Amino acid sequence: MVRVTEAAAINSARLMGKGDGKAADQAAVDAMRKSLSHMDFDGTVVIGEGERDEAPMLYIGEKVGLGGSLKVDIALDPLEGTNLCATGAPNALAVIAIAEKGNFLHAPDTYMNKIATGPAGQGVIDLQKSPTENLQALAEAKACRVEDLTVVILDRSRHEDLIAEVRQSGARIKLISDGDVSAAIATCDPNSDVDILFGIGGAPEGVLAAAALKCLGGVMQAQLRFRHQEEKDRARKMGLEDLEKIFTLNDLAKGEVMFAATGVTSGDLLRGVRFFPGGAHTYSIVMRSLSKTVRHVEATHHFDSKPKYD
Repeated sequence: MVRVTEAAAINSARLMGKGDGKAADQAAVDAMRKSLSHMDFDGTVVIGEGERDEAPMLYIGEKVGLGGSLKVDIALDPLEGTNLCATGAPNALAVIAIAEKGNFLHAPDTYMNKIATGPAGQGVIDLQKSPTENLQALAEAKACRVEDLTVVILDRSRHEDLIAEVRQSGARIKLISDGDVSAAIATCDPNSDVDILFGIGGAPEGVLAAAALKCLGGVMQAQLRFRHQEEKDRARKMGLEDLEKIFTLNDLAKGEVMFAATGVTSGDLLRGVRFFPGGAHTYSIVMRSLSKTVRHVEATHHFDSKPKYD
């Protein structure tokens, strides 16, 4: 799986800082689709680039792989942080997660309200409670003051009230322009400067973050936020009955899952792609929920000897 994210990262990194996020995203999609086509499984994209009528490749429901008896569901974001890549900002990633068929939440490409923490938040956080109440509970669990906690929030106008409340509570805030998958992962890293994630972001990123947090022992709750009736109708067609349900980590990503990411631009989680004449260096992370194993993979690629699909 890391070869899949490496290919997407390398392809999109060629367009880093050139101001064209759509072109960078398409480059990542092309490379990831080609790599997946050579995988020895019968895969279905359940979290992807969007609905079939919106995305020509890696759309929700698309079949990938060589086929066979191993049936898996795939959640992916070929370029998480298209604007980050386009501007050369940190924390752009190529991301993929896999699980047995039926184990990822199937939802339309809509918004999702999220709260995520590391292991200390187990049995502590509750999306139905206010940000202030959650911060107080997490501070107690971590045996620290609310003022010692750092909250990561997407810098969006919809979060004005949330940001104001968090500041009123006394907690510190790290505002990010994009990339809430890496931000959610950071809540599980004892060496990071982030304790908890709040706010509304993309549902696809929410499922990917859940897969990573499951491998890291993290905690997450989420609730879909539909933008219009059409999204609600699509959700019902995908099998969602309770549109107001608050999902736990195991609702978003059931059973055993694997997660892989490769840095496109250097950031808090991974270094970005570094090119040299005839090749590139990549930096990736691969995680498995069953064993809780986390592997950091540093690779050197020589383009003249790599397989055409890799």
